[in-house]
Amino acid sequence: MENQLDLFNVSDKKTHLQLKRPLAVFDLESTGVDFVKDRIVEMSVVRIQPSGEKDVKTFRLNPTIPIPIEASLVHGIYDEDVITCPTFKDKAQEIFDLLNPCDLAGFNSNKFDIPMLLEEFIRAGLNFSIDNRALIDVHRIYTHFEKRTLEAAYQFYCGKTLENAHSAEADTLATYEVLEAQLAKYNELQSDVHFLHNFSNEERFIDSGRRFIYSGGKAVFNFGKYKGRPVKDVLKTDPGYYSWMLNGDFAEHTKQKLREIKESGS
Repeated sequence: MENQLDLFNVSDKKTHLQLKRPLAVFDLESTGVDFVKDRIVEMSVVRIQPSGEKDVKTFRLNPTIPIPIEASLVHGIYDEDVITCPTFKDKAQEIFDLLNPCDLAGFNSNKFDIPMLLEEFIRAGLNFSIDNRALIDVHRIYTHFEKRTLEAAYQFYCGKTLENAHSAEADTLATYEVLEAQLAKYNELQSDVHFLHNFSNEERFIDSGRRFIYSGGKAVFNFGKYKGRPVKDVLKTDPGYYSWMLNGDFAEHTKQKLREIKESGS
């Protein structure tokens, strides 16, 4: 696998990410796209050290629920393939330890992979925080400039056909290679992780469901009748809204952050 990763190295030093701590580029395959109800069936991580050293780790997981045929036709993983695999809960601490010192990157990761991962960690009883991590969404950078998909991005930036698309490891490796190629192509981009974080995030969301965002240094609602209102103000004037959300069909990470905001008063 290291030989594959060596292909990512290019001569222009601008393409080499400037890392102060490890960067984990990751991709998930799942039973579906509803991160509240669906589960992970495969996860692959390329962890890049500040020294440039890279290693790959892939987990095949039993989601504990049936894999719909529509999902299997996309990623090629069927129920019989995961019968003897560990569950996410079985591997949760190992995955937590693998990611915990890292900033995170992926392809459409801010809207899917990170929310899905956060829900799995909560179900496993682990508090994995994204509050102080850089989150680089390669899809966001890509659509800003080109407006296409991962397969098209790989062909456009790298001049290659993405083999085994929708396998977690192939997509992860391709995502990292695309990120390196984006750095080489666009002078507007800087190789600093925090610049890429800011560039690939429209706003700093607080929870995985994007129900709360920061505005003017305050946590505000990002949906519904109180959109744009500070959360702490709403909880004071309409305390029933707190109970409604906790009992509603919201992501567990959203409920966790709502409790934290209420307890902190921030």
